[in-house]
Amino acid sequence: MAYVLGVTGGIATGKTTVVDMLAELGARTLSADRLAREVLSKETPAYHEVVRRFGEAILGPDGEIDRRALASIVFKDPKSRQALEAITHAPIIRRMQDEIDDFRARHASDRAVLVVEIPLLFECGLEKMVDQVLVVSAEQQTQANRLTTRNATSTEEAGRGIASQMPIEQKVGRADRVIANDGDLPSLERAVNDTWKEILLL
Repeated sequence: MAYVLGVTGGIATGKTTVVDMLAELGARTLSADRLAREVLSKETPAYHEVVRRFGEAILGPDGEIDRRALASIVFKDPKSRQALEAITHAPIIRRMQDEIDDFRARHASDRAVLVVEIPLLFECGLEKMVDQVLVVSAEQQTQANRLTTRNATSTEEAGRGIASQMPIEQKVGRADRVIANDGDLPSLERAVNDTWKEILLL
């Protein structure tokens, strides 16, 4: 029987790393970010709406939307973020539901695990789309340190990005499973391995 695990958390808590580790253990994976890139690819309806709303300054040399330029706008302005979400969320969710439905249909009679990375799972009310929710958490200072290192952003920009999301404590409180990712990589690998073993016993 198919099992679908939704993975969420805060910005820079290590969601993608956890999903990649689960993939190495045998899970199929699906990423909301990948679907977002497809939805916003050149010449799609959402692409044209976003360019109309935010202007051609968000475009790269190839005419595609520069996701970092767009992120710098929506991190600073809640109204801009809401406008972007109003354009993109519905088509992303439709594609995600289609892929999950297809997975369930293909694996109705055999054991298979699909891990879906959804940063805004709770914010979009998508809990019912998956069988269980795993939250990858980290202390706010850990998040800020990772953001400034990974994205070469200022501490102030990192703080704005973290503050723009639902507090991680709220996500942890609503999760079926939690992996705390404040330690080193071997510690995270052990936690992911333990979670995988538990999933296989369901």
